[in-house]
Amino acid sequence: MSANSSRAGQLLLQASACISWKQDVEGAVYHLANCLLLLGFMGGSGVYGCFYFFGFLSAGYLCCVLWGWFSACGLDIVLWSFLLAVVCLLQLAHLVYRLREDTLAEEFDLLYKTLCLPLQVPLQTYKEIVHCCEKQVLTLATEQTYAVEGETPINRLSLLLSGRVRVSQDGQFLHYIFPYQFMDSPEWESLQPSEEGVFQVTLTAETSCSYISWPRKSLHLLLTKERYISCLFSALLGYDISEKLYTLNDKLFAKFGLRFDIRLPSLYHVLGPTAADAGPESEKGDEEACEPAASPPQATPTSLQQTPPCSPPPAATNFPAPPSRARLSRPDSSILEIDDFPSYFPQFGFSGKVAAGRIP
Repeated sequence: MSANSSRAGQLLLQASACISWKQDVEGAVYHLANCLLLLGFMGGSGVYGCFYFFGFLSAGYLCCVLWGWFSACGLDIVLWSFLLAVVCLLQLAHLVYRLREDTLAEEFDLLYKTLCLPLQVPLQTYKEIVHCCEKQVLTLATEQTYAVEGETPINRLSLLLSGRVRVSQDGQFLHYIFPYQFMDSPEWESLQPSEEGVFQVTLTAETSCSYISWPRKSLHLLLTKERYISCLFSALLGYDISEKLYTLNDKLFAKFGLRFDIRLPSLYHVLGPTAADAGPESEKGDEEACEPAASPPQATPTSLQQTPPCSPPPAATNFPAPPSRARLSRPDSSILEIDDFPSYFPQFGFSGKVAAGRIP
């Protein structure tokens, strides 16, 4: 066995082009360079894996440059090691530039963690959505209006990032919009891409607010091109509108002590102005109210019912009759027709302001 090993060694030495082998080993710089190269080639994937990989390779090739200059005294060793070190350093610089370029602003990063990360939205998809709004954060000063009823066109979709916005109609408060809620989701959903319209409510900033806004045409283009983003916006907008509807239903419950069916198209008139706010005309109504007359209709959780003449209000209301001077003025059932109101939210198959989540 030992004879075979010695013979194999002699064959290797005879086949080698080296005239003589060095008896001493290379210096510490050479071994350090190889250790750094070994660690570099053990790097993983991803951005941080690339940093690890090219960082150790750069250090290893720089050590090879030092070894070739001071110990091996070979110009080719120095040149090749220097070239490889420069390439690795350039790749590191490119990674830093890309990482800095892809970094989101603080507002968009917080928005992603709050709204999209729980839904497991890929970061690249979120960047496409942010790119559609041109990465701009807009602001509203206190008491500055975002939209004016009957004047502002519906040409964008906005999401509130901070502050609080008050929604009103005809000077009557409807509800608030809080951070990470859409400011005009009912208006957005009420129109087809080819249609145009104006706001039916007024949105006013109660505090200093910041928001992002997507232009209508650009966002429709993105939703048409990317099915995943279209499904994402449908889910977010549907949830936002349902939250507004339930908030308004809670407001009705606080006022009347009843849970109303939020799909009623004429529920808006249940919360009409009181007789005391109606001016001189309400006084005539108060005088007529003293005489026996038909009781006004009461809203029930599922339908609007008429009460026969000379009958007291339904017991379901559960609140005492107010004095005659403060009687609530509610319209007769003959004028509570669906056709009297604009078709504000046609995709749900019913009309009226309640459909858009804008009940005063």
